[in-house]
Amino acid sequence: MNVAGIAETVQYLTFKLNDEVFALDVAKVREILEVTNITKVPQTPDFMRGVINLRGSVVPVIDMRLKFGMSRTEQTVNTCIIVVEIDMDGDTTVLGALADSVQEVVELEPDRIEPAPHIGARLNTEFIRGMGKIDDHFVMILEIDKLFSAKELTEPEPVEI
Repeated sequence: MNVAGIAETVQYLTFKLNDEVFALDVAKVREILEVTNITKVPQTPDFMRGVINLRGSVVPVIDMRLKFGMSRTEQTVNTCIIVVEIDMDGDTTVLGALADSVQEVVELEPDRIEPAPHIGARLNTEFIRGMGKIDDHFVMILEIDKLFSAKELTEPEPVEI
């Protein structure tokens, strides 16, 4: 069974968070950077590590591990920032996604992609495009446009007094 909306072979960039492999449509990826100086911005959500200067543009950097409820990403020789373009409320927004490592670009036929699992009504899996099968394991294919809301990226965290 193939996933609605995926009718042709698509290339995906795979990356690791902890020991899990995730994938993004390469059409959403602008570039991959080594980790550079990230400037913390006050009153932002925990998963927003800060901003970087990308050729004169301010780009927010999201810690994907924190976004998914994992431990904070520790910088290693393989840690990288995947710069993506996402559609947010009709506007194109550039974000940096902090990942443990980038793996490879893979092509997946529609028949190698299963629908996202339904894990009850209270758990939002809208950001999962599907589960790709590579060899004998699954790769979670992210719908990066649906992973973040404009509200969570722009509303300040409450300050405790």
